[in-house]
Amino acid sequence: MRLRRALVALTVLLGGLLAGTGGAAAATTPYCGITWGSTAKSGGALSSAPLMEVRAGKHDCWDRVVFEFAGPANGWSVAYGETWTEGQGLALSPYTAGGALLRVSLRAPAYDENHVATLPYRTGDHAVNALGYRTLRDVVFGGSFEGYTTFAVGVRAQLPYRVFVLTGPGTHSRIVLDVAHKWQA
Repeated sequence: MRLRRALVALTVLLGGLLAGTGGAAAATTPYCGITWGSTAKSGGALSSAPLMEVRAGKHDCWDRVVFEFAGPANGWSVAYGETWTEGQGLALSPYTAGGALLRVSLRAPAYDENHVATLPYRTGDHAVNALGYRTLRDVVFGGSFEGYTTFAVGVRAQLPYRVFVLTGPGTHSRIVLDVAHKWQA
């Protein structure tokens, strides 16, 4: 009886070690070399350059959202979690598709120096048609208030993402959000 228990315990132990080794090896192989992670990220400063356009693109390893400004803009904050409208504080999750929600706060307005809107959206409007994207599900405008502009970006699941700034063309600048298709190869 003792021998049988010892063999069962040994079998369970070896099975756990083998399963753990396989899982660890898979976890160290990033998908497409992506090592971005999914924690909150932010950078840059407040700008008066108005947001002019929002668009999306498909890539082999990630989906992309591009926010283009009429001038230099580099301030942003992105994190997973509920997103609220600017000024009113209403939840955007009821309007957003996807299994996870990225809260995108741009440190620049969606209106010009005369407070005229520079985007054709109203709060709660879908800013991008994400039909057919692997990861991206929705991009919903959350409004612009006191120089900050908010978007709720619905994605398939909580996946790694990165944010960076590009200058140009001309005097324009772009804040780019890439969301990976998956975690591991």
